[in-house]
Amino acid sequence: MYFLGNACIKTCVYFAIMYIAVAIFNTITISRYKLINLLTALKKNEKVKIKNPFLCVIIFILASSILGYAYWKVTAGVQTMNTADKIVPVIIMGTVSTILIFWSLSGFILNLVKSMKKVYLKDTNMFVLRQINNKINTMVVSMSVICLMLFMTISILSSSLSLRNTMQKDLKEMTPVDINLYKTANLPEKSMNRYGKEVTYTKEAREDSKITIQESLKNSGMSNDILKDVIEIPIYTSNNLDLKTFFGDSFEKVKAQYSMLAYDTVEEIVKISDYNKIAKLYGIQQYELKNDEYIMLCNFDKIAELRNQALEKKNTLTIAGKKYQAKYQTCQEGFIVMSTSHINTGIILVPDDCPLTEENKEKYFLAANYKATTDEEKEKIEELFTNRNASSFIQKLEDQGITIDGMTKISIMESSVGLATIVTFIAIYLGVIFLIASSAILALKQLTESSDHRQRYIILRKIGCDENMINRALFRQIGIFFAMPLILAIVHSVFGIQFVLSMMAGLASREDLLPSIVATVVVIGAIYGAYFLATYLGSKNIIKSL
Repeated sequence: MYFLGNACIKTCVYFAIMYIAVAIFNTITISRYKLINLLTALKKNEKVKIKNPFLCVIIFILASSILGYAYWKVTAGVQTMNTADKIVPVIIMGTVSTILIFWSLSGFILNLVKSMKKVYLKDTNMFVLRQINNKINTMVVSMSVICLMLFMTISILSSSLSLRNTMQKDLKEMTPVDINLYKTANLPEKSMNRYGKEVTYTKEAREDSKITIQESLKNSGMSNDILKDVIEIPIYTSNNLDLKTFFGDSFEKVKAQYSMLAYDTVEEIVKISDYNKIAKLYGIQQYELKNDEYIMLCNFDKIAELRNQALEKKNTLTIAGKKYQAKYQTCQEGFIVMSTSHINTGIILVPDDCPLTEENKEKYFLAANYKATTDEEKEKIEELFTNRNASSFIQKLEDQGITIDGMTKISIMESSVGLATIVTFIAIYLGVIFLIASSAILALKQLTESSDHRQRYIILRKIGCDENMINRALFRQIGIFFAMPLILAIVHSVFGIQFVLSMMAGLASREDLLPSIVATVVVIGAIYGAYFLATYLGSKNIIKSL
């Protein structure tokens, strides 16, 4: 455990600044009142500025319409929400609409209930509504702020827990073997790297790029007793086949929906028998093809939706001079490279007789398991591929200018577990902080008002109300204050969570949302409910002490 002196000093300074600022503003506020006003403050109701119920209804309808439009933008229109300048206006619309809804409700809800004589005149409902209406302007501000805080609590907890659940499930599915290796095939003498700089390859590297990964590892001195279940396949490309070509007539429509996609990316092509070897090793579905068919594999949900628009039109692809028709009108499940989640954006499976040549080979790919039975043995083999200082054959590869990249199951799981832990911690921390803060604000407000309005409960007793009626009135009053922001926050969250899941497409699954929502309901029910119960019991004791 560490104690950071600078952080402690800054915290003390910031709290001192807040304390001084509050003291100054309170002094200014109190200095504006006369002594007689302070002595009679409890007998006066707050002046209600909203007097025209028709204006309030109009504002309520307007605010609801704006809020409905914001809901539509983050759900049906989410494809256009790809930059900050498009997201911020929707956030502002939601915030302003929330404030206006509470502002307008506080203006006409009393008149609406008063028109319902059987409800308004029943028991102590008249008293409860007057109590709520008494602090109407303060209620608008506090309800709006608390509603937004609860909305953030629900959205953060549900989305983050859903992300964690999806990551844990996908991790098992997407790491079926111990190691993946791949290297570029047919290196040219010179090429441009991803940073736009020209790279010159040595003669040894160009020669090695023409041989398989297994041969490269063997030439570098790797023992045959390290790997088992070894499957190595070539992955091809075709110069005239990129994303833009694949989408064909659907390109303009797709580009409008997903403008950030790199449409000049060359498609990866794998022969069906080679893929089935990998699929068998992974324990996933294998496929069959006729001589004039192809299959699109894609498990990245957002990209799969775009590709399906082209597949539905039964688009024809020309690969190595031969035309192929799509076997399915939707993308099929499948992958080659291990990862933490479903991030395969597209692999085209073609028949074995597809006239692809050696020049079409883009890279070699290898999948294998370690020849080990214990975790300790796997860790030793893992170091040969990940620890450059401990691995002699990796050093030999580098000396020859040979680059073999890859990933291992252990490294993927370690990084994923760490990320899942961070996500869970942040979700719980932020969610609980917002929840406790909003609950505490409501609790303190209600306890303060119960103390300030003790005289009103004396009058209720004098006119003949028994303790049960008074307690029910108190319970309903506090219940309304706690329920109002929560109800609207839940409505906000229904659409907010959908937006977050859309933004995290491929990372979080809607299928894992239900357990997350249940967990969120339990957390909110426990904390929010505990504050509600404590507030009710505390207020009850306050008015009992009269």
